[in-house]
Amino acid sequence: MKFRFTPLNFFTAFLVAVAAYVFIYGAGIAGRPLEHWGGTIGWIFLLFAFVVFVIDIMFRNFFIETKKIWMVETFFIVLVIIIFLLVK
Repeated sequence: MKFRFTPLNFFTAFLVAVAAYVFIYGAGIAGRPLEHWGGTIGWIFLLFAFVVFVIDIMFRNFFIETKKIWMVETFFIVLVIIIFLLVK
């Protein structure tokens, strides 16, 4: 089985790293620590990482070529960022 790196692989690794950081050091908003919410926020990041991992597997099943996977996943990330900014 050939393993290919894709943008969603990197994003999944980033989310797992953020979750580990939150579990170890806790969470804070605007410099104010959230003593009781650190574990919950860490689990939320792990849930996001799992969802992104599943989406990556779905894209791999639909698109065989690595170049097409990179294009589609990059457009997907840009679309999610645009929707996030519009909702915000």
